[in-house]
Amino acid sequence: MSSVALRKAAPAAGTTPGTAQGPPRRRRIALVPTVTLFLGALYCLLPVAWVVVASTKSGRELFSTFTFLPGTGFADNVKDLSAYRDGIYWEWMGNSALYAGLGALLSTAVSAVSGYALAIYRFRGRETIFNILLAGVLMPPVILAVPQYLLLAKVDLTDSYASVLLPLILSPYGVYLARIYAAAAVPSDVVEAGRMDNASEWRIFTRIALPMMIPGLVTVFLFQFVAIWNNFLLPYIMLSDDEKFPITLGLFTLLEQGSNTPVLYTLVITGALLAVVPLIALFLVIQRFWSLDLLSGAVKS
Repeated sequence: MSSVALRKAAPAAGTTPGTAQGPPRRRRIALVPTVTLFLGALYCLLPVAWVVVASTKSGRELFSTFTFLPGTGFADNVKDLSAYRDGIYWEWMGNSALYAGLGALLSTAVSAVSGYALAIYRFRGRETIFNILLAGVLMPPVILAVPQYLLLAKVDLTDSYASVLLPLILSPYGVYLARIYAAAAVPSDVVEAGRMDNASEWRIFTRIALPMMIPGLVTVFLFQFVAIWNNFLLPYIMLSDDEKFPITLGLFTLLEQGSNTPVLYTLVITGALLAVVPLIALFLVIQRFWSLDLLSGAVKS
């Protein structure tokens, strides 16, 4: 019994009694990703923290107090922003909700049908179409903005809500994601079983395939909503009536006026903070729905 106790108490070879066991070099290497992630988070969150703090300051406090010292004028800033030009800021927010909500919904529907067709059906030219879509994913939107404006100008649709919505309906990246997810989530055996039961192709898609694709389509909707909400270039080219501006273009015009009227800077900062709130709320709601849907799919399988 004494020999067993001595063997348990004896330190490992090459170590000093009373020191911690384990390779210190590995522990030092494990700190590198943590520090890197911390620095990256700090880099991303510092501007957000500045916007939050600056939105609480009045125009006088914005230029005379410490950068990260909170102010006392947030309520007044929101009141002034709501009163500016009879509440045009909230019209801009409504326009952004229309463009992003309807545009993302239509884009998700087109992506679902297109991605399902490219994943399930076998037809000549399928891979060519998919490669063209991949080229569209890699193409910067700035290249397409001017041709889209010229095309819509030919049919007299510029400076309208449709001029912003129509170019956003087809998303190459959304179709790509839908195709990849449909190929992984919709078994070909299930589709064949539906055909053997004399179900139409549309019924198979809507009743069988679509519920299986919901988690992927939720992701497509979220990406499209955020992209359209933050879109600036297309509305800037298409629209001239400021009552149809989205929030990005409206805040830009407000910032331009602030160069001559510095008091408007506080309205721009407060407006930028409020413009992020719908995105955060949507992400939290969709993330919860996405997680629940994935969990239910795992239980059913």
